[in-house]
Amino acid sequence: MDKFAVTPGRALLLPLVFLALIGLTSCAPAPIYKGSRGSVTPRVPAHGRSTGTEPTESFRVGQVLVGEASYYGPGFHGKLTANGEVYDQNDLTCAHKTLPFNTKLRITFIPTGKSVIVRVNDRGPYKRGRILDLSVEAARRLGMTGDGTGLVRAQIISLGEP
Repeated sequence: MDKFAVTPGRALLLPLVFLALIGLTSCAPAPIYKGSRGSVTPRVPAHGRSTGTEPTESFRVGQVLVGEASYYGPGFHGKLTANGEVYDQNDLTCAHKTLPFNTKLRITFIPTGKSVIVRVNDRGPYKRGRILDLSVEAARRLGMTGDGTGLVRAQIISLGEP
């Protein structure tokens, strides 16, 4: 018998393989789509984790937060942030766990007194005891890239949309 001959068993095999392939493609991850504002809808924030909930704390303009900040950069540069933007370590941005996106903060590095204005576009930090993750450029302007972390004062200048 010819090994390439079509038998009743082989005739059923092709449609079954076809159906299996269709079934597997329905399990593929969701693609990234352009949003209505031209931004990208994120699948995973730059930090690689999702908060899973919307911010529930209430904030007000003028409110001051004081605590430890760090910065994140090269490993996340070019990846999506939680609000759908592509992270650029050279922009003046930061990550906060619950502040609304596009909130503007005046960050003052307490040891040097230097300050910079940043915009919240990501979620984090995920290290206990830290209140902000700054972009590399923000940390550079504050003079905190040497130690990597430092005590900051963050004053809310304007609140973004919740």
